Amino acid sequence: MGLAKYRITGTGGAWTVEHDGQTPNSYDTKEAAFEAAVAAASLALRQGHEVIVTAPGSDVGGTATGASNAS
Repeated sequence: MGLAKYRITGTGGAWTVEHDGQTPNSYDTKEAAFEAAVAAASLALRQGHEVIVTAPGSDVGGTATGASNAS
């Protein structure tokens, strides 16, 4: 099968999910865009595709989940 890539981009109240060079929908929050991307990625995964989802982080160090900005 193929590769399905979903890239979340935007700022403020205008977030999109790019897939196959298209960004058909706009979302008010980065989290809403992420949820839409993951739902689409889940379907692609079930169809046998390799999946990549990317989302921008924030400039603030660390998160509630324990992730950090350290590379």
